[in-house]
Amino acid sequence: VQLQACGGGLVQAGGSLRLSCAASGSISSFNAMGWYRQAPGNQREWVAFITTGGSTNYADSVKGRFTISRDNAKNTVYLQMNSLKPEDRAVYYCCAANRNPLYWGQGTQVTVSS
Repeated sequence: VQLQACGGGLVQAGGSLRLSCAASGSISSFNAMGWYRQAPGNQREWVAFITTGGSTNYADSVKGRFTISRDNAKNTVYLQMNSLKPEDRAVYYCCAANRNPLYWGQGTQVTVSS
């Protein structure tokens, strides 16, 4: 399956962005869909996951500010990011996972100015 992420951009601190990840196949065939991010000089870290049943899990750093959702009919996963902080600056990647990520999108850049 191919994943196409979009929606990144430049936003001021406190602002919002909505990332989308469209899959070429059925996202319901995977246990979960998720988002990771990688800031310059850092390792890739997970941000949020959503299971086929709709259960969600978030990294502590984004809990209460980010919301992951999915539209199975559109085979698309979203990441609504509110109250963005400069430390949220990173390339954001979506993934399709079973026990571990299997497929990755190409990444979309998010930049937050202070």
